[in-house]
Amino acid sequence: MNIMEYIDKGGIIVYILIFLNIIGFTIIIWKFLTIPRKKAMVEKIQKKINEENLATIEVQIEYEVKRLESGLTYIKNIASVAPLLGLLGTVYGVYKAFEAITQKGLGDPTIFSSGISVALITTITGLIVAIPHHIAYNHFISIIDSIELKAKKEIIGKL
Repeated sequence: MNIMEYIDKGGIIVYILIFLNIIGFTIIIWKFLTIPRKKAMVEKIQKKINEENLATIEVQIEYEVKRLESGLTYIKNIASVAPLLGLLGTVYGVYKAFEAITQKGLGDPTIFSSGISVALITTITGLIVAIPHHIAYNHFISIIDSIELKAKKEIIGKL
């Protein structure tokens, strides 16, 4: 069985997961390309701040950090929702399996296996989508935290 047959067998839930995966990986690639280096952010903040407005240093650092965090909520939500959608597919597949047994009896095991197959495909797809998004989210948060700490150390530490 090729991958398209698995996708078709998984049904609408697998298509939703693929759509979420495309959105999530687009954001992940965008963040890899746009999160500036630590030194670049510190220099950007230092240009905006002079000795007359020292009170705004913390605010400016927080503003820049929030800008870096844009888009990460989507990655986090995809990582959280994907396994739940997989579980929904599992429940739906098991329901279909038992419904088929109720209608046709248990004489033919393929009746039951079709629903279980849907259940497993959606579960696997949900986990395949969730795992890389979870890893990417944690990676970006770690980078942004280190950028924030470096900015505070270099900018506030010099004052």
